[in-house]
Amino acid sequence: MRRTLGAVVALLISVATLGAQNALVLQSDFGTRDGAVASMKGVATGVDPALRIFDLTHQIEPYDIWEAAYRLRQVTSFWPKGTVFVSIVDPGVGTSRLGVVARLRSGQLVVTPDNGTLTLIADEVAEVREIDLARQRLPGSERSHTFHGRDVFAYLGARLAAGRVTFEEVGPSRGTTMVRLAVQVPERRGDVLRGMIAMIDRPYGNLWTNIPAAMLDSAGFTVGDTLRVVITHDGRTVLDTLRAPFVESFGHVAVGRPVTYLNSLLELAVAINQGSFAGKYRIGTGPGWVITVRRRRH
Repeated sequence: MRRTLGAVVALLISVATLGAQNALVLQSDFGTRDGAVASMKGVATGVDPALRIFDLTHQIEPYDIWEAAYRLRQVTSFWPKGTVFVSIVDPGVGTSRLGVVARLRSGQLVVTPDNGTLTLIADEVAEVREIDLARQRLPGSERSHTFHGRDVFAYLGARLAAGRVTFEEVGPSRGTTMVRLAVQVPERRGDVLRGMIAMIDRPYGNLWTNIPAAMLDSAGFTVGDTLRVVITHDGRTVLDTLRAPFVESFGHVAVGRPVTYLNSLLELAVAINQGSFAGKYRIGTGPGWVITVRRRRH
């Protein structure tokens, strides 16, 4: 009986301990063909074997800071207070670029190089702290300068998630100062809306814009309208003849036909039903890719 009671108590303590851990969510451009991601998880597990470690993605295009910024914006609001995100897309690793931890107003932390990764959640950042590398790195890694993802960011992220270090102990405060990438801010002129191609919805090839549903509503766009879509890249017209219905989902048009709709972030998107819009028209993403839409006049 004593052994049974002891085992139950041990189990309850274990469950309570596990419940006290904050989630650690990892993102990188490393891919999963080699041992980079497993090394980061090994370091994190070494900090605390009870940590709950999740992957956001490791399939970001190499060096694509913009995509790293977008993926953070896509998911952070859906994770609970206390979650620690570690985002590593770091073409400036080992240089004078800073490492930082951002505390969001909703209580999550983001550990990342300060290279623009925080751009699309900047309005949600309450405070940024510079990582003190003299104190916040994996012991014995001082001569390693090309894998801060393992030696600094994953290590510190794990310590934050496990409660081994506080946000205030990370390093000096920078207020809300951070590097920001250029952004094409969505705008409305009458019934003409302009924004940017913010992301490709992989693997499908749908175009996700940054034009919010509220802006479509204010311009009088409604389901069933036909929209004229014009896309330019650095001022050069890439597509100007597309007309597509604005509907609730892909199946409202025939296979192979274009469609406009609200994506899961409630922003305007453009797609081909069961086809790749980005592939067909060779569309990219970022501030240089501008989309203009208006309701077709009958």
